[in-house]
Amino acid sequence: MDFISEFKEKTARVNRALEMLLPKAEVYPEVIHQAIRYSVFAGGKRIRPVLTLAAAELLKGDLDLIMPAACALELIHTYTLVHDDLPAMDNDDLRRGMPTCHIKFGEDMAILAGDALQSMAFELLTKIEIGENISAEQLLLAIRELAQAIGTKGVIGGQVVDTISAANIIDKKTLEYIHQNKTGALIGVAVRIGAILACAGRENIERLDGYSKHLGMVFQITDDILDVTASEKVLGKPSGSDIRNNKGTFPSLYGIDEAGKMAAEE
Repeated sequence: MDFISEFKEKTARVNRALEMLLPKAEVYPEVIHQAIRYSVFAGGKRIRPVLTLAAAELLKGDLDLIMPAACALELIHTYTLVHDDLPAMDNDDLRRGMPTCHIKFGEDMAILAGDALQSMAFELLTKIEIGENISAEQLLLAIRELAQAIGTKGVIGGQVVDTISAANIIDKKTLEYIHQNKTGALIGVAVRIGAILACAGRENIERLDGYSKHLGMVFQITDDILDVTASEKVLGKPSGSDIRNNKGTFPSLYGIDEAGKMAAEE
């Protein structure tokens, strides 16, 4: 298997599905659908939906049936970014080299676009066909897993601790909590949902969950390092935003070299 070609093929499949599943920009009220499509099609790498499809494929799942779940993961991810960029959070003007949603459409529409993306994600999950390949119990479990992963014991919990920890010197345990939840929870649930909808047994779900935890940590440590070392052109957003926002990061706690070693170990 060639990783790059496989990744590109799955990314293209996800993009085609998102194009079909999202409301068109001209649907009334137009501004909210324009804001949604602007944010979703702003150049995301589709890592989370690709992970969902890859986990399902590993277990011989039907990718066409599971595609709405994969797209739901991308909508949730986009919602978190739209809200994360808001003035009350990270106050970022650029995302992927483009003006952030609140800069383009206003803070009010950005909040509403994020809210709408979250509700659309769960609507997509209900579009999954129940039958011989996917049972009602499996679909319900997938919905529950996603709801828990983005709630106060997952993404929102991580965001809360990240927010209240700004300007404070945080310890290793707090930093790991922030990243395991704010970033890792969504990567983990992307893998688990793919496995669940492919009828995986408990043992295989646990194996894939363990894999996803390491992947989530690699992703976040590397992101922290790039925020310090990469240019705005490479990042697609202003570099050094973690420092400006007084965020605790792996480089600030361990130093660049040690953080790099930790990423390699993960």
